[in-house]
Amino acid sequence: MKIALTSVLALTLVACSEKAPAPVEPAAPPETAAEIHERMLVLDSHLDTPANLSNADFDIIADNPSVLGSVQVDLPKMERGGLDGGFWVTFTPQGPMDPASYEAAKQAALTRNQEIHDMVAAHPDSFELAYKSDDAARIAAEGKRVVYMSIENSYPLGTDISMVEEFYNRGVRMIGPVHFRDNQFADSATDLGANDYGGLSPLGEELVKEANRLGMMLDGSHASDSTVDDLIALSTTPLVLSHTGVKAVYDHPRNIDDALLRKVAEDGGVIQINAYGGYLEQLTPTPERQAALDEMQKEFEGISPATADAETRDRYIARMEEIETQFPAPRSTFEKFMEHMNHALEVVGPDHIGMGADWDGGGGVVGMEDVSFLPKVTEALLAEGYSEEDVQKIWSGNMLRLMKQVEEAKAAPKSE
Repeated sequence: MKIALTSVLALTLVACSEKAPAPVEPAAPPETAAEIHERMLVLDSHLDTPANLSNADFDIIADNPSVLGSVQVDLPKMERGGLDGGFWVTFTPQGPMDPASYEAAKQAALTRNQEIHDMVAAHPDSFELAYKSDDAARIAAEGKRVVYMSIENSYPLGTDISMVEEFYNRGVRMIGPVHFRDNQFADSATDLGANDYGGLSPLGEELVKEANRLGMMLDGSHASDSTVDDLIALSTTPLVLSHTGVKAVYDHPRNIDDALLRKVAEDGGVIQINAYGGYLEQLTPTPERQAALDEMQKEFEGISPATADAETRDRYIARMEEIETQFPAPRSTFEKFMEHMNHALEVVGPDHIGMGADWDGGGGVVGMEDVSFLPKVTEALLAEGYSEEDVQKIWSGNMLRLMKQVEEAKAAPKSE
């Protein structure tokens, strides 16, 4: 019996000497949408922020008070919203088509382009100019914001096609032929009067060929459907629509229908969804606001703030700010923006959709007032069932893929 007890004790000691299994570590909590968003390369294809650079009370490095539609992008807001950068726009409103007006518009555009260069030069630790598709990831990895450049409305080129190369040499990598009104290059979606072109003009065709030769992306935003058709037919590379909406959600001339959406995508193009409330849904101003706007239109009839003298421009801006303060414009919502985004994704899929919200150019909605709210878009897309890979394509992958294709194609013949 003693021997038996000794054996039992020995076995017990051996068993106790064996290492106890390590405690199971609790599983790491799943990443939040905000954390996923922060890891992504996030670009917006239409930042009208350069319009603010010459304003004395605006500082791109400061956290400026947000103003829906006009003050929505600065470094602190970009940091909070995970916005790595995008295409910073040189925009010139359409004016008369005569030599003196062309010259004034050209000087205004050159000045705006220089202001972008000056911003980057003044803050080299925060911003860097980007010229190639591969630049974006490198710049973002270095902790700086990406500054591609684009032209909205080619009106400032006048009739001198060589100016396309001038702006290319100054860093511009995307160009849109037209804006609110028909011009020397093309028909506009929102100029509903009679026109002579039915799409691109002969000069517009030369612009397309020159952009192709240089490796510059063509932007079909603001162009009429017939102009977009001509761009697709003539260009050796696919188009980008840098900021647009869909007619299936709101039938506005600036938006595109499902057939054209598919045509742009089938050609390899990319459609970037905007957040300009007036293109997202019908927004009716109050009678008081409309009366004030009508009175202002009479006061400044025939005057473009882009080409007016400083005193007139300041008076125009002050009058507009006064109206906005007294009679605020009706606003669309984040939900309506996502309705446009989701419809476009349903029609052509995540390989051809992106975001160009028209920040500082009238864009922004209730619930997404400035770029600090961008993680909400990632959260909404993930909630819809899109994968992280899909969302990365939407935020920058599709645009950069197209940009690389344009760089490589140059003026190579378009395959049938």
